Amino acid sequence: MKRASGILLPIASLPSPYGIGTLSKCAYDFVDFLQRAGQKYWQILPLGPTGYGDSPYQSFSTFAGNPYFIDLDRLAEEGLLTEEECRECERTTEGKEDTIDYELLYQTRFPVLKKAYERSSFRDQKEYGEFLEENREWLDNYCLYMAVKNHFEGKSWNEWEEEIRLRKPQAINKYKELLKEEMEFYRFQQFYFQKQWYELKKYANDAGVEIIGDIPIYVAFDSADTWADPELFQFDENGIPTGVAGCPPDGFSAIGQVWGNPLYRWDYHKETGYEWWIRRIRRCLKLYDVIRVDHFRGFDEYFSIPYGQDTAAGGHWVKGPGLDLFHALKEKLGEVKIIAEDLGFLTDTVIRLVKDTGYPGMKVLEFGFDSREESNYLPYTYTQNCVAYTGTHDNQTVVGWFKSLPPVDYQMAVKYLDLSKEDEKQIHWKMIRTVLGSVADTAIIPIQDYLGLDDSARINTPSSLGGNWVWRMKEDALTEELEKKIKELTEVYGRC
Repeated sequence: MKRASGILLPIASLPSPYGIGTLSKCAYDFVDFLQRAGQKYWQILPLGPTGYGDSPYQSFSTFAGNPYFIDLDRLAEEGLLTEEECRECERTTEGKEDTIDYELLYQTRFPVLKKAYERSSFRDQKEYGEFLEENREWLDNYCLYMAVKNHFEGKSWNEWEEEIRLRKPQAINKYKELLKEEMEFYRFQQFYFQKQWYELKKYANDAGVEIIGDIPIYVAFDSADTWADPELFQFDENGIPTGVAGCPPDGFSAIGQVWGNPLYRWDYHKETGYEWWIRRIRRCLKLYDVIRVDHFRGFDEYFSIPYGQDTAAGGHWVKGPGLDLFHALKEKLGEVKIIAEDLGFLTDTVIRLVKDTGYPGMKVLEFGFDSREESNYLPYTYTQNCVAYTGTHDNQTVVGWFKSLPPVDYQMAVKYLDLSKEDEKQIHWKMIRTVLGSVADTAIIPIQDYLGLDDSARINTPSSLGGNWVWRMKEDALTEELEKKIKELTEVYGRC
């Protein structure tokens, strides 16, 4: 990755009239902003349909796209929705322009999409046949999963009737016939999501902007992935996980984190030549230009917590696939642009794995001022082959972080950043300059830090439920003045 910079902004956080960011004019406008500001990258969060807790890291499918992101105005232009139907969706979000109300979206968005589906002749489009062929490996399983899930009133697949829960052939055939119309509705959603996403990605690429996509290492238990391919995961004969993912106590949580995701049967994956992972990354290569892999250390060792525990106290480390997986990916897919999310406590073997893959790791400047432990997050420790951030979606904004620093960390930040009292009022610009001026080949700044926002704009607080993933950028936030300042700093630090 050549010396360049970019901005982190989730699709969901874009401004739009319809309650959540979409693949609409607001997305194209942001690409234009990035281009004019001299930015090379737009980093986003996972694109999948959100499940438990509305988290993009707990998706109903690792392959599917989020139907909430479909641009309703484009559907109206194609004659599939009326302006009044679009305006009705707009009215339901009045007074909620700065936050995402997922319950309201769930109640209002699918009925509108169903109207568009009923009026559409999408099956007659040449693109639709190509779409079906391109996605045949996962599409039917996902559409059947969602249709059956709706049939059982949204329950997770482990609570379905035994025959369909265990995917007995007669049950599969029965529900495919019973729910064929609902399955087709989900095909329609995925077709339009992919069509609109590919068009936006091409627009970005033509403007010199690359998309950094984000994929979780794990999949959600309540997902088409686990239901369709249970042999890939550590399940017992009843489909119950024998262990779940998480991490031990760290700076984020004194009791550790129990994520609840099922763990992989890495011995089985190895026997298949990592076929599922190859399919997954191949799909990502069509959606993104660069792939950020979350919790990269899990490929070296993963933390296994007994199923049903509330804390990570009883967990232990287990050896993962290591370099073997990445050799298989390279053999089948060639060189893949991957960013290894290697944050947190790293052992020598994790460090060796990241180095041996050649992938750039991550540096978060906020972590550099934590006096509780030594770290390599201050810029004088960086190498060129890394991606530097002020913070990520899991961190406080710079303004919120600085206000909450304990005295010893505050003093260290003041000394390291050479802050005057006047500088402290513009702490976000000091931190941004420090990241942009580092030797890191790539620098990514969350848009909230460019805007100087406090923690009310934070995306996610790990180990907490409620209030996460809901922040949205104001429509008038991206001013010409901000654009010029970002462009100027990008030029000063040689990242244009």
